[in-house]
This record gives sequence, structure tokens and C-alpha cells, in this order.
Amino acid sequence: MQVRLGANPIIWSNDDLRELGADITLETCLAEARAVGFEGMELGHKFPREPRALQAVLERFGLRCVSGWYSAELMVWGVREELKRLRPHLELLVAMGSPVLVFAEVSQAVHGDLKRPLSERPRLTTGDWRELGGRLTEVAAATAAQGLRLAYHHHMGTVVQSEEDIEALMAATGPEVGLLLDTGHAAFAGADPAALARRHAARIVHVHAKDVRPEICAEARSGNWSFLRAVLAGVFTVPGDGGVAFEPVFAELRDYAGWVVLEAEQDPRVADPLTYATLGYRNLKRLVSESAR
Repeated sequence: MQVRLGANPIIWSNDDLRELGADITLETCLAEARAVGFEGMELGHKFPREPRALQAVLERFGLRCVSGWYSAELMVWGVREELKRLRPHLELLVAMGSPVLVFAEVSQAVHGDLKRPLSERPRLTTGDWRELGGRLTEVAAATAAQGLRLAYHHHMGTVVQSEEDIEALMAATGPEVGLLLDTGHAAFAGADPAALARRHAARIVHVHAKDVRPEICAEARSGNWSFLRAVLAGVFTVPGDGGVAFEPVFAELRDYAGWVVLEAEQDPRVADPLTYATLGYRNLKRLVSESAR
């Protein structure tokens, strides 16, 4: 595997629930990530959004800009308007030399609402899938023309959550649309991350590696919790600290070349970011090494 290890700042401070880690500075996040051994970082709300300022702060810590999440509403705005809204983020990633654009459709999504249960997430009809697939393929072709591969992020509380949703997405889109495999979101949704990796290896262009705590995951499902309630309860953790079997996943990704990004949205007052980032890094380093043999 030609793999580089990166981290997401959500380990230190949360974008959906910003009081989590609000007191942790960007400098602390970057310094600890580099000390652990990571080569790059994805973007979060504390990062500068001007290329020279962003480059300067990352260079201070010897880190690269891996990518950054973009919340799309293609089903609302259509392709032309969405591309207009996307332009500043796209231009920033291009200027930073990032290889992929993390992209998720969030029309009517509930993942950012502490009170709305996951059962209220939006769902698409057959016609909706065709429409979204066509629009996504068109956007992905436009980002590819700028040198960025679109990496679609399946995510709890959105239109692409379940294994069935992921299959529908892959069937409705052209090869221009890459898949971001998120092991934690897959497991939370009841999908098998290794099976997803096996079926879609050719289209996986980015990986988010996080684990789930099975007992909390089960309680969240049975109790019809909101996504953020599950996060606060500790549903996610780093690889090796939960119930996801990562060895089969990485075995299916043996030909993958790209970034593997550590994630684990937890309350940093409960789960010390440096401790968990270190644990996650060590486990990912071992998994990548073993898969390369």
C-alpha cells in the first residue's frame, strides 16, 4: 500500500457540536498531531481559509492539507449553483495541493441536530437517486478538471447512511464519483466495512478510520438517538479500541494508494485527544504495515 497517515481535527474539537474542544487551540491540535507522527491534517472550523495563511500555519508544524469537508445541497440548488457555492472551498484545496474533496449531500440532514433522532433522516426515492447521481457525477467531473477527485462521504443522519444507500449511490453515479470509506459510519449504520471495501475498492479514493463501541452503538439504535447524542455518549473511538475488525478492511485495501485519516469524534474532556490520537496512529501504522506484506 502506498498510504499516508493523516488526522482529522475532530479528535480535538468538534465541528457539529463546537462546544466540544472549544478551548483547545489550533496550535495544540497541530503540534500534537505532528508529535504523534501524522503527515497531514484535514480542515476544521479553526483553520484559516486563505491559502497563504493556511499554508503558513501547516508548515510551522510540518503538515500537509489532506482535504476538507464540504456540505452540499445539490437536491436544493442544482449543479450550477452548487458549483458556485463550492468554488471558494475548491480553490483553497487546489491551492493547497490536496488530492481529494470530501463531499456529502446534507439536504434535510439531521446529523447536526442534537434533538432530532436518526430515524428522521431524509430518504430518497428511485427518481431522487437518479437525479442526485446525475448531479453528483457532473460536479465530480468539474472538480476533476481542477485536479481534485470527489470523495463522497456516507454519513449518519444524511441521505447516504446505510449499506443500501451506498449501493444506490454507487449505482446512480459515474466513475467520476469516488467513495470515501468511513469505517465508523459504516459500522454504526449496520454495514460491513470490509464488504464495502471489497465491492468498491476501485472507487475508494479516501479513507476515514474510526472505530465504534458496540454497546453504545446498539443502545443508540434501539433508543432512536440523535447522531450527536450518540457522539456525546462515546459511540466512536479510534481503531483498536472498539468493535470494528480492521484487519479484513485493510486486506481489501491492499492496492489502495492515498490518505488514511484517523477520526474519532469524542468529548476531549473525557477522551484525551493526544492519548487517543497516539493509540489510533500506532494501530493504523501496524495495519498498513501488515497489509503491505
